[in-house]
Amino acid sequence: MTILSLIKQQWLKKIRAKGFYKNLFVSIIMGLIFLYFAGMLVILGFLMPNILKDTSTGLNSAQIINGTLLYLFLAGLILRFFMQDLNTVDIKPYQVLPIRRKTIIHTLYINTFFSPFNYVLLFFFIPFAIRAIIPIYSWVTACAFIMAIILMVWFNSFLAAFFKRQFGANMVAIIILLLIVVGIVLLEVFNVFSMFSFSQKLFDIITLKPYGLLIPLAALGFAYGMNCYYFSRNYYTDTYNKKNDTKNLSNADFGFLNRFGMIGEIMSLELKLILRHKRSRSILFFSAIFLLYGLFFYTKDLSVNGSGIFFFCSLFLTGLLMLMFGQWVISWDSCSFDGLMTNNIPIHTYLTANLRMMQIFNIVCFVLTTPYFFFGKFVIFNHIAAFLFNTGITAYLFIYLATYNTKRIDLSNSSVFNYQGTTYKNFLIILPIMFIPMILINILDNYISTNIILTLISAIGIAGLIFHNQIMNICVNKFNKRKYVLCEGFRENE
Repeated sequence: MTILSLIKQQWLKKIRAKGFYKNLFVSIIMGLIFLYFAGMLVILGFLMPNILKDTSTGLNSAQIINGTLLYLFLAGLILRFFMQDLNTVDIKPYQVLPIRRKTIIHTLYINTFFSPFNYVLLFFFIPFAIRAIIPIYSWVTACAFIMAIILMVWFNSFLAAFFKRQFGANMVAIIILLLIVVGIVLLEVFNVFSMFSFSQKLFDIITLKPYGLLIPLAALGFAYGMNCYYFSRNYYTDTYNKKNDTKNLSNADFGFLNRFGMIGEIMSLELKLILRHKRSRSILFFSAIFLLYGLFFYTKDLSVNGSGIFFFCSLFLTGLLMLMFGQWVISWDSCSFDGLMTNNIPIHTYLTANLRMMQIFNIVCFVLTTPYFFFGKFVIFNHIAAFLFNTGITAYLFIYLATYNTKRIDLSNSSVFNYQGTTYKNFLIILPIMFIPMILINILDNYISTNIILTLISAIGIAGLIFHNQIMNICVNKFNKRKYVLCEGFRENE
């Protein structure tokens, strides 16, 4: 009963927080996006038996899906390791009450069962079980299949939490984890060990045998026990706060930037801020994944997507880091903004440092996306035009529009699925920057050639770089007008 009371208190704390209602608009938008993808998963679940019907493996659709489940859960484990927030509880109010330590620990983990993200896969697997498993086997087997999926998702969640608490942001552990995944894939490719066959046989046993569900249940109990054991050894504050002697990204030194004067010093501080906080650091991991975005478009014919979509993709890829960080280019400093404003730092210098950092981000993204050049000259021209436009126009727009975002960002909060500091203004900023050029190109493409359009876009980007001082003066004047509004907004805690 005590555990249920603690869970209820944690839930009431969330919905009664002032920030819960301030971020209501963002929550509604994310809820609509969630419903859209949930609907897609339901449709895919119903259609999957028809899609797999024509395969030449000699297996039915249920057996094929069983063969891919271990790969699916392995991918989920990696995503959870990078993306999943660790459950926490404010322990101070309970330390003066007669509540056992184990009760608080069990409450912390039982909260995992109430996370809605643990049940997203059911939107796919329940329709699939109805279409593919019940007609071939029975509704009992379908129920066992769904229960096995739920137990394995819980197992994944607890295992990822254990690895994250045990290894944290240790780069060596991350590299080892990725090498294990690559090794498993290579073993499958070279027919040394087939994880597909092993997964198919394992889940056939789980779903068809009367004792089958004991296997994922035992795995879940093992993962739950490991987490409880970890907390029993690391419960006290002095154990948690031991510093890790190994060097990582957060200890990186950017002293070479100091040779560029005050602008270089501010850039060095901004880079350290990004690398030393989980929320900003997680964006770097997401950016690495999104660099593969071009494979969805560049592998298709131009006549299918249109030149506007191709340029949108190029704009996104060459400005990926800038787009990720630029929405909060001033808000990243919100916790220390009053200190920045009281220091002898010219506004022009502060804004120029942020601008240069975003332009360097564009250079990094442009270099990393050069392998796409093998798809043809059209990709090369698009990337060059998009890079110049992002560097000479988009970066300045972010600096100018950032003065309207007055929401404080607390970098000590959770790293992923954290929308604190996000408002409708972020959507209003990103939409015109990304979609207006695409729409204009689609319209102009009916009257003039694409090469001329890309040349004009490149010229506009170069013009922005030439008139740097004039544009920065406009940004500085806007910042000075909004400076006190920003200070007031950044002082508010949610």
